[in-house]
Amino acid sequence: MAQHKSAEKRARQSDRRKAANKELKSRMKTVVKAAREEKDKEKAAAALKQASATLDKLAAKGIIHKNKAANQKSKLTKRVNKLTPQPTGGA
Repeated sequence: MAQHKSAEKRARQSDRRKAANKELKSRMKTVVKAAREEKDKEKAAAALKQASATLDKLAAKGIIHKNKAANQKSKLTKRVNKLTPQPTGGA
């Protein structure tokens, strides 16, 4: 346990930051999963845009490494580009 006032404060700050980072990482995983599982090319492109923005924000804040963000964006982009457009119901 912390023995000094300053160490106790640092422990409190650390706990708050840890909780905030955990929430942000969870959100990141959710948007990446949504982009990865989308089958429709247009919807997947929209999900990719949201995932890219989220990854960039987390990399800028230092929550994830910038190369991790770049690698995930690259993988998602490849996956979305592989999808074929879904045919519309029109005749």
